[in-house]
Order: sequence, then C-alpha cells, then structure tokens
Amino acid sequence: MKQFRFIDNITGWLVFTVAAITYLMTIEPTASLWDCGEFIASAYKLEIGHPPGSQIFMILARIFTLFAGGNVEKVAAMVNAMSALASAFTILFLFWTITHLARKILIKNEDQLNISRIMAIMAAGIVGSLAYTFSDSFWFSAVEGEVYATSSFFTAIVFWAILKWEDNADKEHADKWIILIAYLMGLSIGVHLLNLLALPAIVLVYYFRKFTFSWKGFIMSIAVSCAILALLIWGIIPGLIKISSRFDLFFVNTLKLPHNSGMVVHFIILIVLFIIAIRMSLNSENKIRNAAIATATLFLTGIWVVSDSFFINILVLIAVTSFLFYVSGKNRVVLNTILTSVMVILIGYSSTAIIVIRASANPPLNENNPSNPFSLLYYLNREQYGDRPLFYGPYYNAPVLDYADGKPVYALEDKKKYIITHRELEKVYDDRFFTLFPRMWSDQSNDHAEVYKAWGGTRGIPLQVIDQSSGEKSIIRKPRFSENLKFMFSYQFGYMYFRYFMWNFSGRQNDTQGTGGAVNGNWITGIKFLDEPRTGTYDFPEDIRKDPSRNKYY
Repeated sequence: MKQFRFIDNITGWLVFTVAAITYLMTIEPTASLWDCGEFIASAYKLEIGHPPGSQIFMILARIFTLFAGGNVEKVAAMVNAMSALASAFTILFLFWTITHLARKILIKNEDQLNISRIMAIMAAGIVGSLAYTFSDSFWFSAVEGEVYATSSFFTAIVFWAILKWEDNADKEHADKWIILIAYLMGLSIGVHLLNLLALPAIVLVYYFRKFTFSWKGFIMSIAVSCAILALLIWGIIPGLIKISSRFDLFFVNTLKLPHNSGMVVHFIILIVLFIIAIRMSLNSENKIRNAAIATATLFLTGIWVVSDSFFINILVLIAVTSFLFYVSGKNRVVLNTILTSVMVILIGYSSTAIIVIRASANPPLNENNPSNPFSLLYYLNREQYGDRPLFYGPYYNAPVLDYADGKPVYALEDKKKYIITHRELEKVYDDRFFTLFPRMWSDQSNDHAEVYKAWGGTRGIPLQVIDQSSGEKSIIRKPRFSENLKFMFSYQFGYMYFRYFMWNFSGRQNDTQGTGGAVNGNWITGIKFLDEPRTGTYDFPEDIRKDPSRNKYY
C-alpha cells in the first residue's frame, strides 16, 4: 500500500503540473467579458460587487494581485492566474478521486496489489483527469477571473475529503474529515453556492460506507441530503442574518445603541452557546440539558427560518428540536459532530463580515451598500433580481389582477434608527394561468414572449381576460403544459445544457454567441450526416473551415 500511495502522489502531482502549465500558458492577459472585470476590480480594491458577494474569492484574488508589483496592467493577469492554479488543484483532487474509486473496484484487499493493477489505476486517473483538463467548459473557466474555477476547487476537495473519511471510517478520529468538509463548505459559501450541490454525493458515500444497501435506506439518504441542503441554503445562510437583523432592530431602536451593535451581540451570544453546547456534549450525560442547549444554539443560527411562513418555520423548528433530543439520547458523539460541523460552517460563513466592513467604508463600487443586517439580508437574498416560481406559479403571460402588500423594507435613517420605508408590492396573477413546474415564466413578458413561442411552439388555450384599468375584454392564449415541457426539453435541457455538454465531448461550431440558429454556437461532431440537418451545409468558405474556435473530435 505504501508503494501505491507513493506512485499515486507522484502521478497526481505530475498531472497537476501538466494542468497548471497548460492553464498558465493560456490565461487571458486582461479582463474577459461579462462579470470578470467587476470581479477583478472588486478584488483589487476590496469593493462590493454584485449580490450575493464572493468574499472568499475576493480575498484570495486580492492576495494574488499583490504579485502584480503595483503594476495595474498586470492585476487582471494575476487574478486569472489564481483561477488557473485553482483549476489545476481541481484536476489534482479529481485524479486522486478517480484512483481511489478505481482501487476500490480493482482491489478488494492489499494482497491483490501488484504493479500491473497499480498502472491500470494510474492510467484511469490520468485519462479521466486530463480529459477534464482539456474539456471546453472547464478550460474556459480556468483562464479567466471568475468564481467558477475556485468553486470547482472546493467541490473537488470536499469530495476527495469524504473519500479520505471513507478510507479511515473505522479508525479513531475519522470524523475529523467530516469537520473539514463542513468548514470547506462554509468557506465555499463565500465563493459560489454551487459547491453545496456536492452534499448529496457526500451523504451517499457516508451511507454506503456505514450501512448495508437497501432501496429504503438509499431513498432516505437522498432525502436526508436534500434536507441538509435546504437547511443550509434556505436556513442558515439567510436565517443567521434574519436573526441578526432582529437583534439589531432592538438594540438600535429600543436601546439607542449604534447600528450593527445588535449583530455583534448576537454573534457573541452564539459563540458562547456553541462553546457551552460542544463542551456539554463531550462531558455531560444529562441528555435533556444537552439537547436543550443544542436547540438554543441552533435556534440562534436561524437554521429553522427557512420561509416567510411562520407556520412552516415552526414546523421546521419542531423537527430540528425533536431530532436533537433524539440524537442526544442515542449518541452524544453524533450530537458533538453535528454541533461542531455547524460551528465550523459558520466560521467559514463568517467571511461575510468582510462585506459589511468594506461596505461601511463606502468604496467606489458598493452595490446595495450592505453595511447593516437589513441591507446585508437584501444583498445575500439577491432581491434586486426579483423572485421566480420554481414549483408552482404563473406563466409568462398571466395577467396581473391586483397588487398586495408584501414584507416591510427597513432602512437606516441617519445611522440612528431603522424605519420602514415601504412594503414590497406583490403581484396578484390570474390563477387560471397557474401551473405546476412553470418553465415559461418571466416578469418581462414583452421581451421574452417571442422566445417562449419559438422554443415551446406555443399555441395555447384561449382564455378571456378583462383589463383591470380599462375594463376591456381580450383573449390571451395560456400555454399548454405540454408546451411548457417542450420549452424545458428543447431550450433548458437541449440548448442550455446538452449543447454545452457536447462542446466538451463532441465539438464546437465556433465561439460566436448563438441565438438558436444554424450558423453560430452549436455543437458539431465532424460527421457530415449528423451535423448538416442542424448546422447546414459543410460547403463553407476556407476562413470558416480554418477558424481556430471551430473544433471537432470525430
């Protein structure tokens, strides 16, 4: 096994070197299109970019800009170099992940280890990791100053960490890998929430290592992973700030203390409670007391504030409390691991304080000015982008019947007290236009209607509506559910996923922005009879044929 680990480590670092050299030689010399310029500028001067912020990325990128030596012309290249190295480390951990899984498949015990099997495992790792190294999408993100390269690194390292736990699960202190994963998850929130989607895979590794497979257990593990994901995304991430905002409202408006004082007190109380709860889970055998202090601690994390509905929040709180009392009675080690994991997630997530600190300094780029808990919550929830129905809601052409008062919006007046400036307006749509799983929805229906018609082939069902202001009657064609699904499969799955997938493993027509036509941005194979029905004739000018962005694998 020592020989295997030595070869595995050396080969992994060689693959890392290949990836790092490739990416560093091909980095963008300056800022790319879209968000890259904003990310580079916000990192260089520690400014506040667009919601929900990427403070860990910003700090790491700021460190790399120091290598520009004060030459502002090299700042963008340094940030791009950070993405290149983060991507190379992603390839390193991907290699080790593949070799770990290949070893599990080929070798049941150490006696089966021989040089031919080791070489086969290394070959699998090299082929898999280098295939990803040179894939179109990953290479593209690896050479520009965007968050996706760093996010990919966090995804790769947390999955590698759960495999390290799986290797040592029966040993003492194996749960240190679980704690490491939780901390990295907390940090990754400050890069991109995409990393949290590794949680279901991590839970499945835990399930397969600890339990005998059954379909019931498998489905339950999927449900548990989804619950953990929901409690993080809709619970802790916004909930912590919601609790802080209530503390700050009381401390500023009632006690007349400076703004953010309530948030500071909230965090101090939370730190003290975590220390007490974790120590009690180690030393105290009083199950009720352990569960009670754990419940109080998690209550202040906001893990239960998953919705604007008081009823739903109470149900979640009851479920969390019941679970803590159950675990406290069954296994204090599990309770300790849960509390420690939540604590280190919050330690990683505490990087959000950078946003408040820098916003308070009022830098030139200061989007939404998130300098207090209420504006920070608005910022983290990305409320400037509006809301969208995911599971049930109206179609894009649903008529608005009325407006209802929504939740109050707080603002800081003269830095002395919080006032309600207004209430958010919520549109009340004609419920005849509601559907399950609305894919064709837009708050800018005039701009998007033609696109929905083109991709969904919508003819719809005619419904008579009455204009609320003029009283005039008109006919609006409500899309059929089959047309809704057609749009999902043709555009969302086909054009926005499968097309990108095929760029990586089949070929790319060119690098010109596509709009759904046959000329630009499509995937190709290089096989004439497969390509011509979608992209037109192969008889095109020499300059198009030799376009460097045109590539095919067959």
